[in-house]
Amino acid sequence: MLGAGARVVSGLAAGAAAACAGRPVAVDRAAPDPLPGPAFHLPAVNVSHDRVIRTVAGLRPFRPSGFRVESQELGGGRILVHNYGHGGAGVTLSWGSAWLAVEEILADDLPPARAAVIGCGAVGLATARLLQRRGVAVTIYARDLPPQTTSNVACAQWAPFSVSDPRVHSEAFAARSQRAARISNRMFQDLVGARYGVHWLPNYVLSDTPFGGPVGQQGSEGFFPDAQEYDAGTHPFPARHARRFQTMMIEPPVYLNAVMRDFQLAGGRIRIRDFSSLDEVAALPERRIVNCTGIGARELVGDENLVPLKGQLTVLLPQPEIRYITLHRGLYMMPRADGILLGGTQERDVWSLEPNREAEERILAGHRDFFDRMAGPT
Repeated sequence: MLGAGARVVSGLAAGAAAACAGRPVAVDRAAPDPLPGPAFHLPAVNVSHDRVIRTVAGLRPFRPSGFRVESQELGGGRILVHNYGHGGAGVTLSWGSAWLAVEEILADDLPPARAAVIGCGAVGLATARLLQRRGVAVTIYARDLPPQTTSNVACAQWAPFSVSDPRVHSEAFAARSQRAARISNRMFQDLVGARYGVHWLPNYVLSDTPFGGPVGQQGSEGFFPDAQEYDAGTHPFPARHARRFQTMMIEPPVYLNAVMRDFQLAGGRIRIRDFSSLDEVAALPERRIVNCTGIGARELVGDENLVPLKGQLTVLLPQPEIRYITLHRGLYMMPRADGILLGGTQERDVWSLEPNREAEERILAGHRDFFDRMAGPT
């Protein structure tokens, strides 16, 4: 996590802050500093059972060795490029891994006249759009379209984590993943705004022990701007230490529909179809095909290294005044226009899409306790 110089408001600084708030303050330079108090206040999330509007679950396609971007010959001059297995960072890495997949498509010759993309989630749509930008006519084949894709039930905070197992992945993959993250980060910056539902929001990571090291992991420098650290008494959260940094929040209901609309306006075609074997894929009229089937790739191509990481979200009624993210003791709160997202689960090798009610109760209780103890405005 990211550490920067802490700022504690006390003494004259506290007096200035109070004066700006409209309260008369008399400053005695000889007097000792007052007891520390929060340097800023934030509205609290209203957590209760009667504000829950839905609980949803999704299966993250996780490969311990990392996502797969690799070419495979199908015979008859057909090339299948795999682009799947992004774990908990499918939306985050979508544009970057799509860029790598397009490089595979263009490795041997000029851009093909036509190409196919299988899958219409964040990864499939990004891949299709980048191919279109190279002048390729693209058809998307998909069993499900938004809002029925796994990408629609993602939190979709831009964070390149939960991608692979560092005990397993190679150094070459780590470098490739970092490159994909940097490409994707830059491309999402161009989409910030209401049209695509991409917004910058401050994140507050809370801890009862001092932080050590920077935000994220090696290679993620520059991804988390506007970093700040706060000590006990200088922030409103029920924890001793707080770290703030900025990330992009992507709203899937807005974002996926906007990118799909761009794809269709650029002449792209969508065909509803499911594939049960590679033979069916090889029978497509397009000679260049990209496999963006997510967790479905396990059965389609027999990739037994691909396992589900089940996650679930409990969504509360929207609170437009909540414009920040919290992460504390394995729980996270992320606000979107369609609701307040509460999460904190990761179940490996679990295929059921039924919500875990015990986990739901734990998440609700943990967040209710956290926000009930949060310091309010004075």
